[in-house]
Amino acid sequence: MTDSQASTTTPAASGARVGTNPVAAAPAGARTAADVVTPEVIAQLTRDVIGSGRTANHSPFTGEKLADLPESTPEDVATAFDRARAAQPAWAATPVRARAAVLLRFHDLVLQRQSEVLDLIQLETGKARLHAHEEVQAVAVAARHYGRKAGAYLKPRRHTGVVPTLTKVTELRQPRGVIGQIAPWNYPLELSVGDALPAFVSGNAVVMKPDTETALTALWARDLLIEAGLPAEVFQVVLGEGPVVGPEVVSRADYVSFTGSTRTGREVAQGAAARLVGVSLELGGKNAMLVLEDADVEKAAAGAVRACFSSAGQLCISIERLYVHASVADAFVERFAARTKAMRLGNSLAYGADMGSLVGERQLETVSRHVAEAVEKGATLVAGGVARPDIGPLFYEPTILDGVEAPMAVCGEETFGPVVSVYRFGDDDEAVALANATPYGLNSSVWTKNAARGHRVAARLRTGTVNINEGYAPAYGSVQSPMGGMKDSGLGRRHGSEGILKYTEAQTVAQQRLMPLAPAFGMDDEKYAAFMSRSLKAMKAFRLR
Repeated sequence: MTDSQASTTTPAASGARVGTNPVAAAPAGARTAADVVTPEVIAQLTRDVIGSGRTANHSPFTGEKLADLPESTPEDVATAFDRARAAQPAWAATPVRARAAVLLRFHDLVLQRQSEVLDLIQLETGKARLHAHEEVQAVAVAARHYGRKAGAYLKPRRHTGVVPTLTKVTELRQPRGVIGQIAPWNYPLELSVGDALPAFVSGNAVVMKPDTETALTALWARDLLIEAGLPAEVFQVVLGEGPVVGPEVVSRADYVSFTGSTRTGREVAQGAAARLVGVSLELGGKNAMLVLEDADVEKAAAGAVRACFSSAGQLCISIERLYVHASVADAFVERFAARTKAMRLGNSLAYGADMGSLVGERQLETVSRHVAEAVEKGATLVAGGVARPDIGPLFYEPTILDGVEAPMAVCGEETFGPVVSVYRFGDDDEAVALANATPYGLNSSVWTKNAARGHRVAARLRTGTVNINEGYAPAYGSVQSPMGGMKDSGLGRRHGSEGILKYTEAQTVAQQRLMPLAPAFGMDDEKYAAFMSRSLKAMKAFRLR
């Protein structure tokens, strides 16, 4: 996620040309923000938020205020942690099967009542509805996975002791206590409650600080988890400005989960390190897609639209760099550009739009600056490059740039918007070198008809996830496998065993039987040392671990 912020004038603002992307028509009688975010809904969702001040969030679709919300002070954060810490032991004492059942009930409720949260996600993020549904899918998959597998991940494990049969060793997994979670605005359902589910099922309480602009979605998820059986005190939410509330969360948590920018992630890591508590960080990316010469160009072009422009490019694992083999580059760009120009932009609470809005002025300014600077320095606009205030204040067309070179900002900085640059390469070695030439290492994509070749190339890419013949969804959605970043893209992993065990402390319990690990049965020190030496040799000979 980007930290960049600058003001500039878009090509459209200077009257350069009119946008080409069509507008998706809103269905008759479509719902509005007033229909969804009623005073009753706000009161229900914010009833437990500890906050003595007042703040508000706004909809990117119109820029209008959605709701007045409580704002937490540092003292309010301390109170939230006190409440969570008091409730956590009883929750930890609840059998794992009962905790997991909460997640499975939550899974069913999310799917049954998805229309409610789809409306909230759209209103708070400006996403197209299909992109909002990706969050519903991701949360349901995570809830099902940890609801079914938590018992296996957390069960006591027997290990061979130092002296087989005489030393009995058991590894236990103890909850860390209270998890401090700082969640971003771009995926307000999946990156809030989706990350909290394994923390809850492993016996922890959570104090979450969601982004204020997308707080209603996170609060809706909390409400649903409580309905599914989670004790309310175990899940605390605090709201407020990141620089004020965020450090307070880090200063009190027993473990910190953070998703956001690399710059802020470093600050979070430093704060956690000073207290010797663990941290997991999913940070920025400048993700690459490689189209090899044997790829199906039509499928690759369709996949690039999904990979580059889902959620208007405001996805940490979306593609911002397209490396295409020179022999197929022209054909690929032609097909990709045609599909991009045909994308429908829309702002209604209904399916039909292919892309929605950027989330805020900061993102619009970054996107505009990157595109304007690249064009000024010689890059070519293949598609897009136009703001669309005719649809909403923060709409920007999906944009393809060709001829991008360093030191253009778009070449190396994370844009975090609907902008992708096309580059050409000559062979696999060059493609891999170009893809790896970034401080980031979050996600990548390889397109080829040769599966074995795709796997060979994938293994050479320095990213936490690699997708073959798709952009990001297969790796992210396969929740039994770990997902996270290398290099400046973060520490730790979500999903799979790592995604739940990080919320626990490993505890080894060793029971010694029959004889001590010391001289016994009349042996003096020298005889005991000789006995142990013979025993160690025997254990190696019998291939004991």
